[in-house]
Amino acid sequence: MAARGRPSQPTLEQVAALAGVGRGTVSRVINKSPGVRDSTRHAVEQAIAELGYVPNHAARALAGSRTDAVALVVPETEKRFFTEPYFSEIIHGVGIGLADTELQLLLTLVRSERERTRFLQYARARRIDGVLLVSVHRSDPLPDLLSEMDMPTVLNGRRRGDETVSYVDSDNAGGARLAVRHLSAIGRRKIVTITGPGDMYVARCRLRGYEEEVRTSCPDFDPSWAAGGDFTEESGRHAMTELLRRHGDLDAVFAASDVMAAGALHALRAAGRRVPDDVAVIGFDDSPLAQHTDPQLTTVRQPVEEMGRTMAGVLIEQMADPGAAWRNVVLRTELIRRGTA
Repeated sequence: MAARGRPSQPTLEQVAALAGVGRGTVSRVINKSPGVRDSTRHAVEQAIAELGYVPNHAARALAGSRTDAVALVVPETEKRFFTEPYFSEIIHGVGIGLADTELQLLLTLVRSERERTRFLQYARARRIDGVLLVSVHRSDPLPDLLSEMDMPTVLNGRRRGDETVSYVDSDNAGGARLAVRHLSAIGRRKIVTITGPGDMYVARCRLRGYEEEVRTSCPDFDPSWAAGGDFTEESGRHAMTELLRRHGDLDAVFAASDVMAAGALHALRAAGRRVPDDVAVIGFDDSPLAQHTDPQLTTVRQPVEEMGRTMAGVLIEQMADPGAAWRNVVLRTELIRRGTA
């Protein structure tokens, strides 16, 4: 029985706090793992000496173990996840990227604060070796919380321009410029847009690219030429109906996703507008849906499968070298011409 008043042994968390690093970094220093900067290693070793920390060998063995599992986390509802082709293409690409490894892929939907807390507890217990995050919104704290626990993490897209976590993205603004430039080249002069949700950086980039090009192509441009959607077909239909109400003389629409473009086609048909004769339509993604609309959809292709493969590759690199710098990868987009424009 321990004597009363005996000071408690310092903990790994106290060492991490004193050194100004995460718990995982302390574990890597104790286990002499590669990939830790010399300055960081020195700070941890100083904190260990100052506190008199004695590593627990069982804990060291646990800290050095791997689960050979990574989580693909989607902070969206089941409805959006199962109806948007984008997600299945990303998963397919990630699967290809992990095919030659021993890593298992765990799919997790995080739809509420409770589910986020539960996933963080799962990650903190080191039941996974890394995280791939898809469809992140601007206010989502999950990337930063994972970073604080030294969990290798790669985002699909960004939350903002100064993202502080590794990400793989496509040239969203450039793709939107391509779409508007093409619409202008075929003689369209009132080019409206259906945007994605404003709390997603991908949607803001596509809107920015649209506005940069349309101000040059259409001297009469007005901010009311834009109507908001949320990347669902229903929102595309509602936004298109609203734009027709505001601007009955519109002759082209750039939708920030193929799914919203499909909704716009339904609204145009219901309003008696012919595509592309009366109104030209361009989407974004080049998802399988684009070849099943009537007419087939002209769209901006982003290499979704390649994005998934690249995300997997970046994550594997991070897991092998946790101290490495963030990786930021932006892939090219291209215009695919079909029947709607």
